[in-house]
This record gives sequence, C-alpha cells and structure tokens, in this order.
Amino acid sequence: MTERVIIIGAGIAGLCTALSLTGAGRQLTLLERDPPPPEGGLDAAFHDWRRGGVTHLRHSHAFLARLRGILKARHPRLLARLLDAGVRELPFDGVLSPQLKATYTPAPEDSDLTIITSRRTTLEWLIRDYVQALPDVEIIAGAMMRSLIIDEKTTPWSVRGVRYERDGAHEDIRGDIVVDASGRLGGARDQLIAAGAPIACESEPAGILYYTRHYRLHANQEEPRRGEHPPGNGDLGFLKFGVFPGDNGCFSITLAVPEVELEMRKAIVRPEIFQAVTQQLPGLIPWTDPERAEPVGKVYAMGDLKSIWWEFAPNGAPAVLNYFALGDAHVRTNPLYGRGCSFAAIAGEALRDCLDAHTDPAQRLIAYERALRAALRPFYDNMLQQDRSAIRRAEHALTPGHKSSLRGRILKSFVEDGVAIALRRDLALMRHAMRAFHMLDPPDAWLKQPANLLRVAGHWARGRRANAAFYPPKPGPERADLFAGLGLDAAADLRPAA
Repeated sequence: MTERVIIIGAGIAGLCTALSLTGAGRQLTLLERDPPPPEGGLDAAFHDWRRGGVTHLRHSHAFLARLRGILKARHPRLLARLLDAGVRELPFDGVLSPQLKATYTPAPEDSDLTIITSRRTTLEWLIRDYVQALPDVEIIAGAMMRSLIIDEKTTPWSVRGVRYERDGAHEDIRGDIVVDASGRLGGARDQLIAAGAPIACESEPAGILYYTRHYRLHANQEEPRRGEHPPGNGDLGFLKFGVFPGDNGCFSITLAVPEVELEMRKAIVRPEIFQAVTQQLPGLIPWTDPERAEPVGKVYAMGDLKSIWWEFAPNGAPAVLNYFALGDAHVRTNPLYGRGCSFAAIAGEALRDCLDAHTDPAQRLIAYERALRAALRPFYDNMLQQDRSAIRRAEHALTPGHKSSLRGRILKSFVEDGVAIALRRDLALMRHAMRAFHMLDPPDAWLKQPANLLRVAGHWARGRRANAAFYPPKPGPERADLFAGLGLDAAADLRPAA
C-alpha cells in the first residue's frame, strides 16, 4: 500500500526529508510557499530568488560531516553533482594547527571529517533540482499553507491533510502523513496549539545577532592560503567572526555580536562599518582586501535568535497523530554552531526509520520523538551551556572592574591553556574533538574519556611558557581599540559594576 506524505516546505529541511523518505513506496508532495528559483543559474538564484519563508537564505551555511555522510551513503549522485557545480569540500587537515599539519599523515577515517560549504541558494537550488526529478516526488511552488485538515473524532486528533492557497484559490490535499518542515515562520504547529493540542515548549535566548556579507574574488585572485595567515574565525568575547568559502569564487563573512553590544549592533549593519571591522581582524584582512575581493550586496542581519525545543509527545503521550515536525519547526538552534541543516537531515533519517518500523500512528510519533531526543538532545543541551557562558562573558566585558571567581578562572585556564593547546599539539585528540564537532560522536564524549582527559591535563600542566609556541595568533584587538578604530563609543553600553 502506498503512503501519501505531504511535506510543508521545500527548504533544506523539506528537501532532506524527501531524500530520506524517497524510494520506499511512498508518494511525496512538497508544498512550498515561495516561487521556484529564477532562470539564469546559480548567480541568478543568489541575487533574485525570492524566499520570504527563509529569512536566513543569504547567511553563511555549511553542512557538517554528519550530513555529508548521509548524502554520500544514500545519494552519492547528488553529492557528486554538488561538487561538480562548485560546492566546496573542506577536509580535516584544514583545521589543523601549523605544527600538526607539518607532520600530518592522513588516516582513512579523516575523509569522514569533511565539511560542505557554499552559498545557501546554491545548495538549495541544486538539491531541489535533484529531488524534484525523483519519480515519487512532486513540488508545488507558490502553495501557501493555510491550515491543517484535522480529524477531531480521534483521540488524540489526527492530521489528515493540508489546505493551501495557490494563485488566489484554496485547495485541499489529503494524505496519510503530514511533515511540517516549514521552519520558524510556519503556522501549522501554532494552529495545533491554538486548537488545544498539548504541545510543550522550552525556549532560551541565544544572546547574539548575526550579520553576513558576501564577497566575490576578483578574476585574477585566489583565496588566501590556509596556514599562511591567521585563522579566519575567532571569538573576541564581544565579537565572533568566521569566513565561509563558497562556490564559484564566492565567500561570505559572518560577524556575530552579543545582544548587549547595542552600539556595535547599530553600526555594523552599515556596509562601510562591516568592511572596517573585517580590516581590523588579522584573519579576515587577507580575505576582504579590496585588491583581492569585492563585496556583493548588502549586509544581511538576523535577530530574534532563540533556542527552542518543542515536545510533541510530552510524558510519552502523543499530542497529535500523523503529524511530524522537523527542522526549525521542531528544534531551533543558535546558527553559530552550524547544526541546523544537519539536525534536519538526521530528523529525516529518524522519521524514515520510525515509519518503516511501525504502522500504528501513536507508536510512530513516540518512536520519532525518542529518536530525536537520543540523537539531537545532547548537542542541544551542550549548545545551551555554551550560549549561557557566552552571554555571561559578554555581560562581564561591559561591567568595569568585573572579576571572575576562582572557579571561573580555573575553568577558563583549563579551556584556553589545556584543551585548546592539546588540540593544537595532539593529532589523536583533535580527531576525537572533530568527530564530536561533526556530530559523529556525542559532544563531550571525547573529553570524558579518562585517557583523553589525562592527556589534556598533561598539556595543561606544562604551563604557558612551555606551550608558548602552540598558542594561536591573537584573533583581534581589544574592545576599546576596535571601537576607536571604527569611531564608535566604547563606553556607550557599559553598565555599573555589580
């Protein structure tokens, strides 16, 4: 018997769901509120594609190794097509310190620690083109979801389809399964909550805002060679930054500013200020040098960043049947960690496994929610801990005379003088850490192993003088110096000492 699956949204989450569910006797229909990509290829998609449902379309994106592994195992032709179109793979050796790289010998498993990076529009355009050519998939563009079709006679309620609007007319489409991949702006979940479905929610602020600008290399220029310049990413406490190599001579710079840095937030959206910031950060100077590259378009800002986890089977009781949320409709994360697309792909794989293993709607939902909690919750909780620490650090930077506690100073030293140094000196530890970063292992598992913890402690015990050669270059100026270079008031956001 063929199951009809309706997927709300044809962004990365919806497309990953289709990739996971295809080929198993299911008929898939994706309802996408926005128009299809414009004619003209990848550059036209970047400049002209109207995607009101994806507010972060033109921010930096990367696929972690976990997602790349899913594509490699299940859709190798798609992965090959991405690479043929200019999408980049950044291998493991690109994150090694100069000392480790000088003696590095690749191991077979290192190829599994590879990032895919590109303009988001390029990734989505290529994946969409691949998905809509699959024999069991249909994408209906310009289809705005208006409401779920709910059978209230069942306990709990069952979702039976979707009512959508297209070209001014309303249509109903009915199916056996409805997958909500509509992102943070989708209204399906809110409709269920308003109707009384017992869906629970946890939410915390991420504490930062995002600012991204795209650049294109001049025709006669190449990217800065890694290892010959300071790292293109770093954390100053009051500012985080990163370079994301893109496709076909393009790259993007993302600057993340704490919410409490109001003066910087107001200024950095101005293109001249954004460019001036990049030219005060040693790791970005060679990238945004006007002799090497030119900016493309405006500075894109993204705020209201929250970490949200929705529970659709609180206490093990299904809130609604035949409805499965996925991607930002289920779990929203701080984009700083680059896990959003990987979370969605992992959820798509989990949904396929649960649908294959069970036929009872309640069992399917319970199994799906358990699978997501097992696969994603450790990374979500780890992110919350890091975000809380970053928020405190940003607040302390604006508090004159603030002094950390003894415990805080010890933990800071362990991270900066122990863990960070160990990862620049010890190749085996770096491999373990990168497996966690890429979601191939639990986030803290490598450091909790007694043997690894002892090795880190050994590097820490050597002291700063003995480890001096392994500290990375200073990522940027002090806050007061950077503000002065930008002509901003460094004292504007200072708060009274506690």
